[in-house]
Amino acid sequence: MPLSLNRVIASPDVGRVVGMASVGWQALGFDEIQPISVAGVNWLPLRRQLGVEAFGVNMYLADAGELVVEEHTEQGLRHEEVYVVLRGAATFTLDDEERDAQVGTIVHIGNPHVRRSARATADRTAVLAVGAPVEDPYQPSAWEWTFGAQEFRATGDHDAALALLAEGLDRHPENPSLFYETACWLTMAGRHEEALDTLGRAVKGDPRCATQAQDDEDLAPLRALPGFPVSPG
Repeated sequence: MPLSLNRVIASPDVGRVVGMASVGWQALGFDEIQPISVAGVNWLPLRRQLGVEAFGVNMYLADAGELVVEEHTEQGLRHEEVYVVLRGAATFTLDDEERDAQVGTIVHIGNPHVRRSARATADRTAVLAVGAPVEDPYQPSAWEWTFGAQEFRATGDHDAALALLAEGLDRHPENPSLFYETACWLTMAGRHEEALDTLGRAVKGDPRCATQAQDDEDLAPLRALPGFPVSPG
């Protein structure tokens, strides 16, 4: 059942509840949300589904042996994070240490430099992730829109993906990763000149985008065009 802006009914798996966004609250079962496969994980875009603006909140699902939290740090965003194992079990890797986490385990990571990841050790594992910067007001991260666009790869819905990315650029003007992903979708839509111009804006903001573009299959049709960026080295 798709999420309604006015009425949300949770799945029987987690109990049946109704929420009315119009009166200031919502409730839903996470098993109702279609996961998006991206960056090696199955991501549930809770923050975007619910319209949360005060902090980041998302979920990840995995079966045993699968990655449930992708390896990353929060050095760029400076987010403090909390992970909660809601179902199943996982092993968290925090820098060079491992921690087994059963249902109910809470993992708090206050240092944004800690490299973190988690792998499920039981089927149907579900992990909730909450984060926000310590010192600055929270705003949704640009990666939510680049991740979200992957939902439309299976259907090839270029217009929907581009509309979502445009929404992200409204929130994060001049963001290189959003320009880069937009260039990919414009290329797949056959809008090559627009894609090349948008890719140029990505490279201007972050020269590393030029290196990534050299092997990106999405951008293959652009590589023969004049003006395709050259890798910086």
